[in-house]
Amino acid sequence: MDTGGSTEGKRDDGGCALLEVENLTTGFSRGSRTVIAVDDVSFSVREGETLALVGESGSGKSVTALSIMRLVEPPGRILGGSIHFRGRDLMTLSEGELRGLRGGEIALIFQEPMTALNPVFTVGDQIAETLVVHGRAGWNAARAQAIELIEAVRVPEAARRAHDYPHQLSGGQRQRIMIAIALACRPALVIADEPTTALDVTIQAEILDLLREMKRAFGLSLLLITHDLGVVGEMADRVAVMYAGRIVEESPVRAFFESPQHPYSRGLLASLPRGAGSRRLHTIEGTVPSPEHLPPGCAFEPRCPERLEACRAAVPPLHLINKDRSARCIRLDGAAR
Repeated sequence: MDTGGSTEGKRDDGGCALLEVENLTTGFSRGSRTVIAVDDVSFSVREGETLALVGESGSGKSVTALSIMRLVEPPGRILGGSIHFRGRDLMTLSEGELRGLRGGEIALIFQEPMTALNPVFTVGDQIAETLVVHGRAGWNAARAQAIELIEAVRVPEAARRAHDYPHQLSGGQRQRIMIAIALACRPALVIADEPTTALDVTIQAEILDLLREMKRAFGLSLLLITHDLGVVGEMADRVAVMYAGRIVEESPVRAFFESPQHPYSRGLLASLPRGAGSRRLHTIEGTVPSPEHLPPGCAFEPRCPERLEACRAAVPPLHLINKDRSARCIRLDGAAR
């Protein structure tokens, strides 16, 4: 395999990048120490595409999403790197400018709508408030648009449901309301953080179908955060695999499923069910290490069935396989033994 050599430089992503994250590092203060949760992460989201950010719980995916939105709360803080959206450096924006951006140009769909929605306001008013705050409509027009959005996300009896409180809706309906809020101001980018995790399989499929439909209807770009490779196969154009705070592989989705380059990616894919009559499911031994207790060298080394002695020596550099694919594994270095 021609790895194209190793590099820590900027990749040629092709196309027009809507969001560019470069060398993002986010940490949390623990007394006199700083624990790194997102470590030198770089990726881009192009106009009109879906990028899936994949990994087990504890890999740093949600902290990455909060960092992009600059919503990391103390004792967390962004320690370095750059985040550019439509050419604007989000790290330099004031809090007032960020409030206009959040929900207006970049929207975040949270993992658990029951904690994200305000329990003391009706869902219609919560959608309308998004429009009013961003100057898209006055209250009367915003309430009318809220009903239209509730209809658009396929909640039946939208006019009546607009007067309901979050606890009066089912889990799937609450997630649809979160999507309606996210889409209210027609953002260019939606970040969906595990949008189907708490839902049963049938409702998951409906929500994914809704996201696909909304993406087409509104011309969205989507950063989809998930641990479910089935969702990746259905939804994504490209995939970035995250482990212990670092991106370990990035690839077009078809190439990823056909020939994963990192041992962690191969382990994740081997864990997928193969249908009736298949053998017992493969598992990756161990768990994602705590950011406070990362092993030396490659963070995946203690769990890796392909590890070499050299894996313990240093964090592997990023290897460019071609202009669209990269992976962080010493075995991609032809000199490794």
